[in-house]
Amino acid sequence: MSTPTVRPFRRDDRDQLTELVNQHVAAVVPGVSVSVNTVLSCLDRQPDEFITDPWVRERTTLVAEQRGSVVAAAHLLRYRADVEVGEDYRDAGEISWFVCRTPASFWPDSDDAAQPLMSACLAQLSRWNVRVRHASGDLPAPVVHGLPRNWPHIRALYEHAGFRHIGDTEVILIARTSDLPTHKPQPGLTIERTLGECGTRFTAYEDGRSAGFIEVDTALSRAERHTRSAGLADIGNLHIAAAHDGRGLEQVLIAQAAEWLRLCGVDRLVAYESAGDQTAIDQLTSAGFQELTRTDRRWEHRPQ
Repeated sequence: MSTPTVRPFRRDDRDQLTELVNQHVAAVVPGVSVSVNTVLSCLDRQPDEFITDPWVRERTTLVAEQRGSVVAAAHLLRYRADVEVGEDYRDAGEISWFVCRTPASFWPDSDDAAQPLMSACLAQLSRWNVRVRHASGDLPAPVVHGLPRNWPHIRALYEHAGFRHIGDTEVILIARTSDLPTHKPQPGLTIERTLGECGTRFTAYEDGRSAGFIEVDTALSRAERHTRSAGLADIGNLHIAAAHDGRGLEQVLIAQAAEWLRLCGVDRLVAYESAGDQTAIDQLTSAGFQELTRTDRRWEHRPQ
């Protein structure tokens, strides 16, 4: 068994790191992978995190090399301590993501490389002398955030290192657009398509008043990143006015959005709900969605 070497990321690690990242992405969401350019870009900045990314003071990427191969990697962030930074992030350190090979017959000692890398991450957080230490699994790919249940090896590493899940659990659901309801005009109900906050918005109006709306985002990947996620969209917002709750308007809006998505060549739609909101989950499953995975958000270092 060879001794792993933990060191800073080098540019010539990019292909092996991207392979590791894509192995983890593939376990969460079907048909999605990211390019080398996407991975390299996320090491310098997180363009989609337009609120929190400007708060980052320092970032570093570490890898564990064994027998000439990168078998584990982690990306760490240090947030500024000034008042412009959100309270939860102020003077915080974070393992933004951690990826590693799972032990297998052809890599029997891969777990031995992950442990030294985790120790190096904790040592870096100590050198930064941050107020609080967080951990996540926010890879630069659609749908992959928090700590997905599909990565028990990462969960075991986090828990062994003293990280504890203190936040919410989110249910991620997916549906084929062909399985979603077909739009049927409703008497007295009109639907208008406009630009929304999180994508294309479909608003249902009854008697000239908004009864509810749905927003779908068909731009989950930036063209310049060449992410392989074509045909994938997600629900950014789904809201029904209180006066119209319980009338099945969710199905009407989902059907309208599905018709638009099929015209766009989108064949899969993703939705997110809190694990505690069973009513919302049931509404989505009755419309044709199925549970894809669950992800646990917000991990904090609380060693016993």
